[in-house]
Amino acid sequence: MSAHPVARSAVKRVRKVFKRIRAYGGLLILRCRNLLVREPVTGTADVVVSMTSYGARLRTVDIALESIARGTVKPKRMILWLDDPAAFEHRTPALLRLQRRGLETRLTRNFGPHTKYFPYVESSAEFDCPLATADDDIIYPSRWLQTLVEANHEHPDMVHGHWVRMISLNDGSISRYKDWTQRRDTSPGLNNFALGVSGVIYPPGMLRELRTRGDQFMDFCPGADDIWLHWVALGAGIQTRQVREVARHFPMIPGSQAHALSDVNVGLHRNDDWIRALYSTSDVMALMTAGDAGTLKDGESNAS
Repeated sequence: MSAHPVARSAVKRVRKVFKRIRAYGGLLILRCRNLLVREPVTGTADVVVSMTSYGARLRTVDIALESIARGTVKPKRMILWLDDPAAFEHRTPALLRLQRRGLETRLTRNFGPHTKYFPYVESSAEFDCPLATADDDIIYPSRWLQTLVEANHEHPDMVHGHWVRMISLNDGSISRYKDWTQRRDTSPGLNNFALGVSGVIYPPGMLRELRTRGDQFMDFCPGADDIWLHWVALGAGIQTRQVREVARHFPMIPGSQAHALSDVNVGLHRNDDWIRALYSTSDVMALMTAGDAGTLKDGESNAS
């Protein structure tokens, strides 16, 4: 019996090694692609892709963008938001090559991790298509956007993500973030929580809710975009759904993790502080009365 944990640990280590090798291989391929390919990064898919980057990650953000640009479907717009005027003025040659292929690089205020989506929400009065957000430190697979778009077509009023957890409750309060369970099916629910790192697509109704809320997140959870986004969806009765039964965490770009937000929000339990400050008693009641999301079938609603 004691050999089983050792074997599982060995398997995990082997998987990590192969994942790291795959990430380095992907980095090399995408760097070559950036140098050689001239086809547009945009296409006909009725979706906007939005991303932000900062600091040292600006040296590798082109890898994340290029991984999306090689996708089986391409968005009608791809936007990179920068909040540093100097970085905007001195964009890397790789970013300039992407711009010549259709990438939009925009200068904006610093909204922390919310810069990923909020400048786009703020920039438009009407929304006629969904918004897909991506992180600047991930190598996304070729079907990443296609999977999100297909999920949106099937359930256009929901939030969809590649990696979803379920908010756990304990004695009438929200459990610690680290105790939330992994979603292992595609059932929708108000207590489903999408992790932005793997990519999320938001319907126009959600974008309108975010625009109505404005930048209130700067007062309540300036360092936790995923938490704010779920809280807004909960208040609006918008369910969240995982696109596949198995959650996906895609390879990270080598060298991009020197200052990861998760080190603070998860490692130092900062997420629990944001949650306590943001979710009210009525929010907890809404989660409690939402029912067991695992009992729902795709497309059914547990919103009142």
